[in-house]
Amino acid sequence: MNVLKVRWWTIGVFVLPCLLLYILMVFVPILVSSYNSLLVWDGIGTEKVFVGFANYKEILFDDPHFWPAVRRTLMYAVFSMIEIPLCLLFAILINRYVKRGNTLVSIYFMPVILSVVIIGQLWKTIYNPLEMGGMINGILNSLGMGEHMTAWLSSPKFAMYCLYFVSLWQYFGYHLLIQFTGVQNIPSDIYEAAKIDGADGFKADRYITLPLIVPVFKISIVLAFIGSLQAFDLIMVMTGGGPAHATDVISTLMYNNTFLTFKYGYGSALAITLVVICLTFTVLINTVFKRVENKVS
Repeated sequence: MNVLKVRWWTIGVFVLPCLLLYILMVFVPILVSSYNSLLVWDGIGTEKVFVGFANYKEILFDDPHFWPAVRRTLMYAVFSMIEIPLCLLFAILINRYVKRGNTLVSIYFMPVILSVVIIGQLWKTIYNPLEMGGMINGILNSLGMGEHMTAWLSSPKFAMYCLYFVSLWQYFGYHLLIQFTGVQNIPSDIYEAAKIDGADGFKADRYITLPLIVPVFKISIVLAFIGSLQAFDLIMVMTGGGPAHATDVISTLMYNNTFLTFKYGYGSALAITLVVICLTFTVLINTVFKRVENKVS
């Protein structure tokens, strides 16, 4: 059934430019990277040596930094999802008890619109040692807890957790906005009918809000998880993958191999590996939420 009541070629005229642009900007680079991943090439010279899947073999079995980077990448993604249930709770409370909830949500959203470079430099200053004006160490020192002071970003033990926290802080307002919009779009008539039947407050949230918010919740989960798998800019600004590869994730490992050590073919193989991981987890998340939606519907 043609709902728009226009000919198919008319629709094609409008869709084709966007489709061609999408193919040019997404699929073509993936295909080019797939080809380059089969080469040994420095990315500059003309000498290219075809080695087949040797780069992938080295990544999976010989690179001592790859699997730790995968673990950190997945941990980064898991930590990014931890705040989403909290964002949903905040969205419900703001929608119910705050008269001008949109203003409050906009305030929470402010870190999202800031440049990642600004955020990275800001938190680098906060994490600095005491002699460099670090705020956290200054607070610990003023509270008489000087023994707990440390160079947070220079410590392999704490550096990655510092990055997790900054990422949670930056994107809290982003996911809060998504959840708040989803909660607001639930018709108030449903709550009024439920109130007549004795379902009010958090009881109504359990049986009305949570089932109806599942599609919106899924969007936040997918965006948080896949976005974190591709995390790069904040890490490069704050630590560059250091100290001693302690904060390397797949994307920073790919960048360092491609542009610092000029292993362009190897870096392309890492890029394709990251694409495969992102696609795999996207399918898994969509499959899980499809079952959840079927169960609650």
